[in-house]
Amino acid sequence: MNNKQQDSRRSIIYLMRHGDSRQDEVKRFIGQTDTPLNETGRKQAAWWREEFSSLFFNRIYCSDLNRSVETAEIIAGNRQESVRPLPELREINLGHWDGLPMEEVRCRYPEEFEKRGADLVLYRPEGGESFLDLSARVLTAFELITRDVESERVLIVGHAGVNRIILCHLLGMPLACLFRLCQDYCCLNVIVKEMDCFCLRSTNMLPGNITAALI
Repeated sequence: MNNKQQDSRRSIIYLMRHGDSRQDEVKRFIGQTDTPLNETGRKQAAWWREEFSSLFFNRIYCSDLNRSVETAEIIAGNRQESVRPLPELREINLGHWDGLPMEEVRCRYPEEFEKRGADLVLYRPEGGESFLDLSARVLTAFELITRDVESERVLIVGHAGVNRIILCHLLGMPLACLFRLCQDYCCLNVIVKEMDCFCLRSTNMLPGNITAALI
């Protein structure tokens, strides 16, 4: 197979985190608490809409949480591609911690807080998920999305936890190391798929500070 034939079968997955959705300056456990984008987040998404204006996406997926849907819809703009929300791409469910300030959780649930720190992968807050639970549902969705892609450009707008799960999987990293991967608001990761092989070309690219990785 020559280089031209290889290029024709190459697919590119643009994996993005939703835009800024912080509603105050307090550090919180935000999992499936359904917050909208703030003004900064909407501007970040609009910047990517302009940056992607010359690209055609065969498919656009997102989590069904508002901050992810809104980011995807702003980027899609007037494109003919419809946005497909998937509940499987939701952020981790943090149960009774969800939405609470981190300091409040540390003070109210000191034993649970310590257990989570000791076993990040398997610890499950009451009513919530562990990162292993999250991995199972996210990777199933990712594999379905990417299974039959060939010569396509696909945009996925996820969440920090969701994206880290996918990146850990592609890099062969243990889940316990997922927080070593930065995923800032509205950052972009570029993944190239050729045949059944994935290559992470760029990661955590921020609006207004990109490289030539938008291939």
